[in-house]
Amino acid sequence: MKIKIFLLFCLIFFMSQVFCSEYMYTQGEGNADISRPASQESELIEGLKEALSIGSKGAVGLVSQVDGYFGNEIIKILMPEDLRKVADTLRTVGFEKQVDEFVLSMNRAAEKAAPAALNIFVDAIKAMSFEDASSILTGADTAATEYFKEKTSDNIYETFRPIISSSMNEVGVTQTFKEITEKYSSLPLMGEVTFDLDDYVTNRALDGLFYMVGEEEKKIRTDPAARVTDLLKKIFK
Repeated sequence: MKIKIFLLFCLIFFMSQVFCSEYMYTQGEGNADISRPASQESELIEGLKEALSIGSKGAVGLVSQVDGYFGNEIIKILMPEDLRKVADTLRTVGFEKQVDEFVLSMNRAAEKAAPAALNIFVDAIKAMSFEDASSILTGADTAATEYFKEKTSDNIYETFRPIISSSMNEVGVTQTFKEITEKYSSLPLMGEVTFDLDDYVTNRALDGLFYMVGEEEKKIRTDPAARVTDLLKKIFK
């Protein structure tokens, strides 16, 4: 009887040690997910960084060329909503050309600012953690784009705005805007127009840029032909 009790005690002790060992393994005991080989983690991160790099370069290249904004009806920067009435009124009284030139100038300013986003994207890619990469890989079709928005929007805005302001001054858009609003305000029953043009164009430029980054990301995720490296083909099976 004593021998049976002793054997039962040994069995219980052995099973408890096995359970503790398994629990410690799954929890990692302070290590970075020891159930996943470090080589897999590294490959995953490098694959996502490569995808982000290719997608961001492609998007920046598309919007920074001539007509990158103006020639794309989806991201084209239109007359601000607050000024639509102004523009429509001025078109009816002979200022259609000036209004069209004003719209073109806003888009040209955005196209000129766009290349400055690339270095900011590169910094965000370098800072990406394994957790970021895992979330992006298992996320929606534009999870990487959302990552970029979260990490870079403020920085890109601050970088774009002075470039856009300077560009609009160079091509005369600010003067055109002033002339348009002054002519509108001089019409009977029309009040004074105030509007932060730099802020408007900068925000629309960001919207267009991130839209194109999203389109490039979707291609990599869904179109095998867009996976131009062996690593991308392996990561996005």
